[in-house]
Amino acid sequence: MNKYDKRKYIIGAIFLLVLITFICKLFFLQVIDSSYKESAAQNVLRKVISYPSRGLIYDRNQKLLVYNKAAYDLLVTPKNLEPFDTTELCNNLDINKKILTDALKKAKRYSYYKPSVILKQLSPEVYAGLQEQLFRYPGFFVQIRTLREYPKKIAAHALGFVGEVNQKTIDNNSYYSKGDYIGVSGLEKAYEKELRGEKGVNFYLVDVHNQIKGSYKNGEKDTSAILGNDLISTIDRDIQEYAEKLMQNKRGAVVAIEPSTGEILCCYSGPSYDPNLLVGRQRGSNYEKLLKDPIKPLTNRAISASYSPGSTFKVLQALIALNEGVIDPTTSFICNGPNSHPIRCTHFHESPIALEGGIRESCNTYFWNIFKLIIGNAPNAEEGYKKWRNYITSFGLGHTIGTELYGESSGNIPLPTYYDHYFGRHHWNALTIRSLSIGQGEVILTPLQMANTTAIIANRGYYITPHLVKSVKKNDGTIRKLHFKKHLTTINPKYFEPVINGMQQVVNNTNTRYTAFVNGITICGKTGTVQNVHGSDNSAFIAFAPKDHPKIAVAVYVEFGIWGARYAAPIASLIIEKYLNDSIQGTNRKYLEQKMFDTNLLNPNQPK
Repeated sequence: MNKYDKRKYIIGAIFLLVLITFICKLFFLQVIDSSYKESAAQNVLRKVISYPSRGLIYDRNQKLLVYNKAAYDLLVTPKNLEPFDTTELCNNLDINKKILTDALKKAKRYSYYKPSVILKQLSPEVYAGLQEQLFRYPGFFVQIRTLREYPKKIAAHALGFVGEVNQKTIDNNSYYSKGDYIGVSGLEKAYEKELRGEKGVNFYLVDVHNQIKGSYKNGEKDTSAILGNDLISTIDRDIQEYAEKLMQNKRGAVVAIEPSTGEILCCYSGPSYDPNLLVGRQRGSNYEKLLKDPIKPLTNRAISASYSPGSTFKVLQALIALNEGVIDPTTSFICNGPNSHPIRCTHFHESPIALEGGIRESCNTYFWNIFKLIIGNAPNAEEGYKKWRNYITSFGLGHTIGTELYGESSGNIPLPTYYDHYFGRHHWNALTIRSLSIGQGEVILTPLQMANTTAIIANRGYYITPHLVKSVKKNDGTIRKLHFKKHLTTINPKYFEPVINGMQQVVNNTNTRYTAFVNGITICGKTGTVQNVHGSDNSAFIAFAPKDHPKIAVAVYVEFGIWGARYAAPIASLIIEKYLNDSIQGTNRKYLEQKMFDTNLLNPNQPK
């Protein structure tokens, strides 16, 4: 064999090897690996999303707070359009012609062959009328969605609302696409992952005209939507509704907590709004109106309002002074003379006065004197203040408590550096910051913090993180109970009893008796009349009941309420009575209830 014959065989072998390689590759691509086939198939597939219903929200007694109702999006495929009566369709949809024509132009710019949404969130009533006529409008079709519905117009701020997802969320979370809905506020936002469920998808084969010709691969790649999980909330629907009725036409907030569990029974911010306003096609315009309303109904005052606590804060001063050992329950102070300067007593009562009497009579002079002793019980004012502040923050004040709701304010318990900056280092003392002793000045709390502080006193020194959801009910029927952290204050539990005795006397043995005393229920409370530079003083009241084994702790704050016993105290006591007894008993109590229903503090011309 010459060299030319060898070369011929080598070249032939190379060609054969290349041929075998190509055959193997084609076999792999066409038989084994289907990715290229699927990629090509994308050009003839229509992907249809199946949207799950959001989970329902129940109150603590399994009464519905939020459920779903059907809504419908109208879509169009421009390629399939045929001439139609525009006026007739607009009448069926209850829209003007410009809205429809603009939507059609936008759809054609997007794609001539792919469907686009023309009109979102058609009500079942509109859809019912359209459905019978839809055959007359080739190219149009309907896709079902769900919207939230509220059987009671209550707890708007706590429950929150759902809105269309924004581009930032789409960019940061692959689950969401344009046109999806997401929890925007309240529990809808806090528990979005639990409530939203999982979207499903169906793949259909379409022809060159975008007409569906059947399921792709017999539905092998289709997935079903998974319903969202239900929430069992801590809210008592009846108490929430009752509190909202008592607070109608008033600015302020009501928060009620079950002390032993931290479960929030009622969380109201007023003025409020009908949560159904932020559902459906009118949501955008309604939201704008609410946003521009001067009474700010969208503001959740219960968790974000900045309020001076006033005299309700005095019970904390008493606890700190007892724990520091600067007083005992019998230590008394004279309410006139040098001891009453610069904070004088504004009430007529016996003098000298000791701890329980000081709480009962809300004696400014008494609490100024014990505050002075607390700050002075250290090498210098700064160290004394730091010690005082550490006690206060152990009650969950000066920082967010950690409830599920977004937008919670921390309130304000100033750091020593604040006073250093304002007055100069070592140039301030108890006298300089004396307003703190009576709950005024720089100290700021939210109604949630006030209610939680009341729960701590009821518990004799601890609290469970306040929360609005008890458990999550999954699709398979199992229930996942949620657990929350227990927090201890730095106050010895033995010091709570004399303070609680004083709070009991506030309700039993003062003028507050006429607005807060309830036969058969031992209520312990503290009024607060809070200075207000914008008008009448604010009305505040904290209370819990029963005294032993308490079941409810309440904080009520009414802006422009004149004094604590005028509006906040009766509202709190009525809520306690309603919760514990399920009804309001007695002529005087029913009269008081009706008075709270009828009082309008939003109308400056109405007598108060």
